[in-house]
Amino acid sequence: MKRRNLRPWIFTILGLILVVLALAGVKGGQIGAMIAMGKTFKPPPESVTSARAKADAWQPSRPAIATLVAVRATVLGAELSGTVREVAFESGAEVKKGQVLVRLDTTTEAAQLQAATADATLAALNLERARSLREGGATSQADLDGAEARRKQADAAVAALQATIGKKVIRAPFDGRVAIRQIELGQVASPGTPIASIQSVDPIFADAWVPQQALADLKQGQAANLQTDTFPDATWAGTLTIVNPEVDPATRNVLVRATFPNKDGRLRPGMFAKLEFLAEERQPVVVIPATAVIYAPYGDSVFTIEEKAAEGGPAQLTARQKFVRLGEKRGDLVAVASGLSAGETVVSSGGFKLRNGAAVVVHDELAPKAEEAPRPVDH
Repeated sequence: MKRRNLRPWIFTILGLILVVLALAGVKGGQIGAMIAMGKTFKPPPESVTSARAKADAWQPSRPAIATLVAVRATVLGAELSGTVREVAFESGAEVKKGQVLVRLDTTTEAAQLQAATADATLAALNLERARSLREGGATSQADLDGAEARRKQADAAVAALQATIGKKVIRAPFDGRVAIRQIELGQVASPGTPIASIQSVDPIFADAWVPQQALADLKQGQAANLQTDTFPDATWAGTLTIVNPEVDPATRNVLVRATFPNKDGRLRPGMFAKLEFLAEERQPVVVIPATAVIYAPYGDSVFTIEEKAAEGGPAQLTARQKFVRLGEKRGDLVAVASGLSAGETVVSSGGFKLRNGAAVVVHDELAPKAEEAPRPVDH
C-alpha cells in the first residue's frame, strides 16, 4: 500500500523535472541564438557631412584690444581774469589753428596801452634829441644812456600790455573739433577756468597692451587693421607706429600704438576697438571647418573618412580619429598646425556620435558652407 501511494508522487516529480529541462533547453537555445546574432551584428552607418582639408596661405596676425586716443587734445582755459565779451564758436564745431574762440574784456588794458604807446613815442623823440646833442658835445654819455634806457622801458611797457591783451583772446592751438563749451557770454572767468576741450582726430591713435611674447612678431611700420562694434561693417587700415621700449614689470605687457586715418571723423577718442597686426609674409597652413574639431580636455581631434575593404562586399567608409594641434581661427575655418595633411577628408559635422572605426555614410548636400569671412544673411 505504501509503494502504491509513492508512485504518483514519483511520476509527478519526474514530470516536473522533464518540464524544467525542456524549458531550460528552449531558453538556452534562444540565448545561444542571441549571442550568435550579437557576434555577427553590425550597427548601421552614421550619417555625416564631410570636407576636404585644404592647403592655403594665411597672413599671420596678432589680435589686441585697443583704446582710441586723439593725436592732439587739450582743455582750453583762461590764463587771466576777465569778463567774457565774445564766444566765437559753437559746441562740436570744427576749428582751424589760430581761430578766435573767446574774447575777454580788454578795455582797461587798451586804455593803458594808449598811454604806454604815447610814453614810448616821447621816449623815442627824447632819444633822438639826446643823440643829436651828444654828437655836438652838448650832453654827456650818461644823458644818452639814460634816454636809451627810458626808450627801452617804454617799449617794454607797450609789449607787456600787448601780451596781456593777446592772452585775453583765446585761440585754437591746432586744427580740431571743440567739445561742448563750458563758458557763457558775460561770465567772469578766472585763471584756469575751462572753456572747452579741443581734439584733433585725423589721424587717430589706437593704444593697446600686448603680452611681452608678442614683441618677437611686432615692429614699427607693420600693417594693422581696426574694427569697432559701433561700425561692424567698416575696417580701417593703418600702421604700427610705436612699440614702447619698456615692459610693464607688474603685468609683463608692453604698450603699442597704431595710427589710422580718420577723415570722416567716425572714430572718436575713448572708443573701444579691436586691433589686428598683420605679418609681412603669408605662411602655408592646412585649413578645415571649425565644426570638424572635437574639443576635449585630453586633446583636440578630428575624424577622417577612409575607405575600408569589406569581406565579401563593397568597400565601406569608416571614421578614424586623429589628434591634432590647432592654430589660428578665422570665421568658420581653423588652421591645423600638426596631425593632419592637406587632401584628407574629415567629418565636418556629426563627429560627436562617432567612434574609431565606425561606419559612416556621407550626405554633403546637408553640409553648411564654411567661409573665412562669413556674413549672415537676413531673411
